[in-house]
Amino acid sequence: MAPFNGLGMHLGNLSRLSPAKTRSISPENFDGAKGGGGRATEGTGAMAARDLGVGWKISPSIRIAPGETRDLAVIEGSGAIQHIWLTPTGSWRSSILRIYWDGADTPAVECPVGDFFACGWGRYAQVSSLAVCVNPGSAFNCYWEMPFRHGARVTLTNRADEPMTLYYQITYAETSVPADAAYFHAQFRRVNPLPYQGVYTILDGVQGRGHYVGTYMAWGVNSAGWWGEGEIKFFLDGDDEFPTICGTGTEDYFCGSYNFDVGKEQGGYREFTTPYAGLAQVIRPDGLYASQTRFGMYRWHIADPIRFERDLRVTIQALGWRSGGRYLPLQDDIASVAYWYQALPTAPFPPLPDRDALEII
Repeated sequence: MAPFNGLGMHLGNLSRLSPAKTRSISPENFDGAKGGGGRATEGTGAMAARDLGVGWKISPSIRIAPGETRDLAVIEGSGAIQHIWLTPTGSWRSSILRIYWDGADTPAVECPVGDFFACGWGRYAQVSSLAVCVNPGSAFNCYWEMPFRHGARVTLTNRADEPMTLYYQITYAETSVPADAAYFHAQFRRVNPLPYQGVYTILDGVQGRGHYVGTYMAWGVNSAGWWGEGEIKFFLDGDDEFPTICGTGTEDYFCGSYNFDVGKEQGGYREFTTPYAGLAQVIRPDGLYASQTRFGMYRWHIADPIRFERDLRVTIQALGWRSGGRYLPLQDDIASVAYWYQALPTAPFPPLPDRDALEII
């Protein structure tokens, strides 16, 4: 039996020995070097540790200035990122996470940090899933496996006018990568408002072979009534007008049913968070300044990845009801993150909207 390389661990192979080496990057060990942790002599905790000295939490975090991009991790060689933990302050929509594989100039991940971790509305919501966990008070955790063959670079850009404080830890394995391992990707999009009778595009322009593994959506409703009749559609390998995979409704795709509604006597919309899918967040109007209901939903295709050989496009309709039992095309505020694996090279992403176009209003 070939040696286990340490990738793709689960309960079924957790007992198997591996030649992989575990490393972890944090402000206490910026390059993840063996024996390199806890050596700082200056940092954000230096004043608190002034009576204790080296090794006593001198550099637990970093500060990122307005307009600054910081390298959180620069890794050489082959391996896989296995866990990312971040606690960003400030506006989560103004903090842009990017990840580059194998020295590429084009990022394979480019997302506002909150949306990447399934919290797109700038407010905490508990997320308890296999791929992403969000825990009190702003602890973002990612468990997507992210292999690389020649190196990885993780950056965070602060677009806000105020400095941000960031605690973080990025744990990875130094190991060989199987020939059939693809590269992790995540792309953010936002349209506000969606044009009347427009169809929202979650992902387009993907070329090559791979598999789609997840969707997060931050959906702000700009009208009264139910909003989730729209169908999600996956156009695979040359599909033109009609898709190979067509869903039956928005809440159906996110593994709910009948409007996520358990009845007025039980509070109406019911949040839920499960290993593969959830309606993790419902922001209800307060009757004064908060006027729109806002939803945060995720769906991970971990057990049911959507395979494609040449190309992929994913869309979803925004559809409610109008008089006479007719559908109403909606003009909502919709943002999304698409998650997928594919072979390199990565096609350039559409330009990320500027700060005002990302702002939650």
